[in-house]
Amino acid sequence: MVHPLSRRIEDVLDLDHSAGAIQYEGQWHSWGRLATLARRVAAVSAGARVGIMLRNQPAHVAALLGVLAAGGTVVVINPSRGDARTRADIEALDLPVLIGLPEDLATLAAPSPTRTTVTIHDLDTAPEVAAAQRPAEDAGRPGVAVWMLTSGTTGPPKRVDLTYDMLARSVIGRDPANAQAPTELRRGVAIVNSPLVHVGGVFRVLLCIAEARPFVLLPKFELTRWADAVREHRPRAASLVPAALRMVLHSDLTREDLSSLRAVTSGTAPLSADDADAFTEKFGIPVLTSYAATEFGGGVAGWTLADHQKYWKDKRGSVGRANPGAQLRVVDEGGKPLRADETGLLEVKPAQFDADADWLRTTDLARIDADGFVWILGRADQAIIRGGFKVMPDDVRTALESHPAVRGAAVIGVPDERLGEVPVAMVELHAAATSTDLETFLQSRLARYEIPTDISIVDAIPRTPSGKADLGAVRDHFGTRV
Repeated sequence: MVHPLSRRIEDVLDLDHSAGAIQYEGQWHSWGRLATLARRVAAVSAGARVGIMLRNQPAHVAALLGVLAAGGTVVVINPSRGDARTRADIEALDLPVLIGLPEDLATLAAPSPTRTTVTIHDLDTAPEVAAAQRPAEDAGRPGVAVWMLTSGTTGPPKRVDLTYDMLARSVIGRDPANAQAPTELRRGVAIVNSPLVHVGGVFRVLLCIAEARPFVLLPKFELTRWADAVREHRPRAASLVPAALRMVLHSDLTREDLSSLRAVTSGTAPLSADDADAFTEKFGIPVLTSYAATEFGGGVAGWTLADHQKYWKDKRGSVGRANPGAQLRVVDEGGKPLRADETGLLEVKPAQFDADADWLRTTDLARIDADGFVWILGRADQAIIRGGFKVMPDDVRTALESHPAVRGAAVIGVPDERLGEVPVAMVELHAAATSTDLETFLQSRLARYEIPTDISIVDAIPRTPSGKADLGAVRDHFGTRV
């Protein structure tokens, strides 16, 4: 039986073959071309684990859709993680099918007689299929749409199962089997600037497909290209991770440049209320923060425009309230539910999960007030204990990012013989400042024990595909200096 998500993809691809589906680097590519490549990929994907070395290019969107239309499992491979790591990843996965650009396949994938290789180029060029000489039995991952690679913020990335049911509920609705498919294409054009190797990029693409909406695909977030797309297509909403939002905030863009936007959503990483307010003050656009995780297969909490207009003044800094169908609670370390406004570990039942699913324990410290608004207070597993005092890295990061010269910051703990552990910070600037300037600035905003013992100013903070600071790389940086 064809899954509702696969059926929706097929239905939308056939609505109007001549219309534009994806605008990429100024050129429109039609739904017909997208459908043709997707179906050629689907022919070798049914029920199989299919590795795709994903890049933000139209051919990779077609490959993603083709595997999902055929009921296969997309195994996300990030070709930008470093050649040695990617080669080892592909070898360990032992995939029956592997898809990628010619240069990626040549560089990163050793030939295997048990693997079918599909070389993709662009939507105008037929893929080259090299069938396996000795096809091996593959158990696949039944029911799994995407075997998603997490961002690996604090350690090595791991893979998470995103099932067909989860994704269908996220992009079609809570009852996808009975949802009506679009009968015509949407007129409005969306902007997809999240990477396809991250759940945010996959979600944005699938949401556009489910809604039959054309979209601009950016190779990555780049301020000028993003602003040009906003001016050209005048979307009513846009999505920006906090690092990108801060780039827009500190740019020369004006209210006129972004005049079509009625709201900007922001997730994947913490965004301070001060930055949200500064963005709104500069552009007149409310920022609707949200809370999600790869493991959830989508968002579980967020601000709506109605809530923002009514509650933001009193609830600023919250990530909003539970999404329809989602359940959130705060518990102590023993799992006992806590009362309103008490701090503990956040547990979630996403609406994307089955109704009888168990509570999912996160490592996030949180509190939920009597009105259901959720505050994320930091990661319990990242707390720094400095001589008996607890330091939350997000509190220090937020304070640093409130300095007018700071574009972004990352804070970790490093070992200290006397105190056990101390905080250190990596800082990226967009205006002149010294580490002494920043330390002086923090003295009136943080307790003495919260102030980093080392503030390292760098050209750019290393980041994961989702835009979060790569804390492993930050730790490596300080490992050579502290």
